[in-house]
Amino acid sequence: MAFKIESSLLDACALAILSRGDTYGYEITQEMKKGTDISESTLYPVLRRLQKDKLCFTYDQPYQGRNRRYYSITPEGLEKLSEYKEMWEDYRNAIESLLYSADDNDIDSDAADERGDDDE
Repeated sequence: MAFKIESSLLDACALAILSRGDTYGYEITQEMKKGTDISESTLYPVLRRLQKDKLCFTYDQPYQGRNRRYYSITPEGLEKLSEYKEMWEDYRNAIESLLYSADDNDIDSDAADERGDDDE
């Protein structure tokens, strides 16, 4: 992916995955990789930050003779995810207006050239 992903967007993505149900770190990483270029070493600090902020909590479950750590979203995490979704809509709309209004200007400019309009 060509765009740098800031920590708040990683938080939002992790919370969105957790909002679908409890899961463990590797699975969260695999889901995140569908839309971002993230490694487990990047994800675990995100999960620790979410825990510290009480947006998720962990519990251990036995799996094939060892414990697997699961992450679960809290009510505060669901609230924060809702805020992130609103912020994302605003951000996406602002970026799209910048990107696509440039396309509209190119089209207008091309049409003027075809008509022989000259600004000078």
